[in-house]
Amino acid sequence: MTDQNSISQNKWSGVFPATTTQFKENGSLDIPATMKHLDVMLEGGVHGFVMLGTVGENCSHETSEKLELLQATVEHIQGRVPILSGVAEYTTDQACRYAAAAEKTGIDGLMVLPAMVYKTDERETVAHFRTVAGASDLPIMIYNNPVSYGVDIKPETFVELADEPKFTTIKESSEDPRRITELRNLCGDRYQLFAGVDDLVLESLVLGIDGWVSGLVNAFPVENRLIWDLVLANRWQEARNVYRWYTPLLKLDTLPKLVQYIKLAVQECGYGSELTRAPRLVIEGAEREEVLAIIRKGIETRPNPADFGM
Repeated sequence: MTDQNSISQNKWSGVFPATTTQFKENGSLDIPATMKHLDVMLEGGVHGFVMLGTVGENCSHETSEKLELLQATVEHIQGRVPILSGVAEYTTDQACRYAAAAEKTGIDGLMVLPAMVYKTDERETVAHFRTVAGASDLPIMIYNNPVSYGVDIKPETFVELADEPKFTTIKESSEDPRRITELRNLCGDRYQLFAGVDDLVLESLVLGIDGWVSGLVNAFPVENRLIWDLVLANRWQEARNVYRWYTPLLKLDTLPKLVQYIKLAVQECGYGSELTRAPRLVIEGAEREEVLAIIRKGIETRPNPADFGM
């Protein structure tokens, strides 16, 4: 039986990387390299991990690989921070089977997406999320990203879903910061709200969010945490200054090749490899030089947390 009290008391907050998955040259999972990268981000001060999200190339994995990676992550992290898994399957039944299997690895929660490929209407979307919620006892972060996935979960729909206690959190990635206020006005504090668009995070923090699922944190964990801490300390001008430095990098999270760009940044920072699984290919030519210029300038001009007393 689901412990409804434990779910209602579940609290996630702070900076959660949408973590990259590291691969070997032959395309197989590189679990030791992935764990090493998690350690870098933990040392940088992140508050939790979302494994196998968009940046983690969820749909490029076999189910067995996903479960192997989750099991390794749980064993490595040893409860130090919460671990969530993305749930991005083609059908509701597949999502349910994966959610149930993922729970057995010992993770702390799920980040559930709409069904892939087919664009559900509102009734179908509600049915999908409710059905997946019934497949495990884990708390759920609902991921709303109409820009990438073509399904927009409106604030009014979250009112309808509020009677399911497993829905604890919303990752809002509609690229419309108005949604933060609309969700607060309609739902109050019923849900924890996480920003999901890197170059809108400061705007979202002003409006009142609980956390940030980030892509560029994979390469710049200390700087992500610096922005978070400056805002919590109400040091807004300093936060704005760091954000202005960071924005050219954060924009890489909003582009179609965000996975390749973020993994290239990870490689440039010495934390892992840029290798991805096909159909994604390593970027090259003028595109590569343009992105590298942004990354390298960011590395050269990055702020020093010690200058902020942090």
